[in-house]
Amino acid sequence: MTASSPQVWLPAQFTHLADLPPDLNYARWDGRSAFPSDPAAVEFYAPPLTKDIDVISKPLAGMTRLRAVQALSSGTDELRVELDRLQRPVTLCDARGVPARSTAELALTLILASLRGIPESLSAQERGLWSPRTYQTLYERSVLIVGYGAVGSALEELLAPFGCVVIRVASHDRNSGRGPVHSVARLPRLVTDADIVVLSTPLTPKTRQLFDAGLLARMKDGALLVNVSRGAVVDTDALLKETHGGRLRAALDVTDPEPLPSGHPLWATPGVLITPHIGAFTPSLWPRLEALIRRQLTRFAAGEELENIVPR
Repeated sequence: MTASSPQVWLPAQFTHLADLPPDLNYARWDGRSAFPSDPAAVEFYAPPLTKDIDVISKPLAGMTRLRAVQALSSGTDELRVELDRLQRPVTLCDARGVPARSTAELALTLILASLRGIPESLSAQERGLWSPRTYQTLYERSVLIVGYGAVGSALEELLAPFGCVVIRVASHDRNSGRGPVHSVARLPRLVTDADIVVLSTPLTPKTRQLFDAGLLARMKDGALLVNVSRGAVVDTDALLKETHGGRLRAALDVTDPEPLPSGHPLWATPGVLITPHIGAFTPSLWPRLEALIRRQLTRFAAGEELENIVPR
C-alpha cells in the first residue's frame, strides 16, 4: 500500500483491517469527527452505520474521484438522490439480503403481537387489570407478501409452521421455488382476500404510496397491514382514516414521517402497533455487513464487478 493507492473510507465500527486487500489505503470515519483524510482522494465509500442521510452525504460533494458506494442498508432511496446530484457515474451497492432474516423475524413478531393482542395486554398490565379476551390466530390465515425478495422469502419460511396461505407479489410475474409470484399490477384483486398484508418492497418511484386510499379501501374488513419496508410505501393519511375507525389494523416498523414525531395521531390510534425501525438491528447485523464489505473490497481491488448493484 502506498500513498497513491486507492483511498477507501470505512465505518468506524470496521476494526479488522489486517485481512482486507493490501493494495488499498484505508481510513475509518464515525460520521461525527473530522474527516479522516481528504475526501477528494476517496474512491470507495462505505458510510457510517446510521440512518441519518445528512451524515452519510456530508462528504459526497468533495469526493471527486468516487467510484463506488457501499450502503449499509437494503433501502437506498435517499442515497440515490444524493448521488444523482453529483452528476457523475458512481456505482451504488446496497446491503440487500444482509438483514433479511432479522427483518422477517420482526415482521412475524409484529403479526403475532397484533393478532394476539399483546399491546392490549401490556396496557392492562400497566394498570394492574386482569382483562382476558379472545384474540385472533395466525394459523391458516392468508398472508399477502408485497415485495417477495430476501425478506419476503425468509418470512415465508417462518410462516410455514402456521399453515398460512402465502400469496407472493413482486414487480413482475414469475415463478419461485415455492410457487407463483404475482405482478404488483394484480394487487387490487389480491388484497381483497388477504387477512394479513406484509410490505417488504423497496421504496422506488413506483412503490411510493403504493398503498394509497384506493388500495387500502380494497383490503378486507379487519385485515392487518404490516410494514417493514419504508414508511412512504403507505399513504399515512389514508391509513389513519382506515385505522381510526377500526376497519383495518396496522403494525409498523417504519413510518412516514420518520422518526414519527411526538403527538402524531398514529401513536394514539387504536389497533396500530409501532416499533422504531429496528427490523435489521440485531447482534448478527454487523458481522454480516463486515463480510459483505470484505467481499466488495476484494472485488473492487481486483477490478471485478461488485455485488448488489442498485440500478440507477
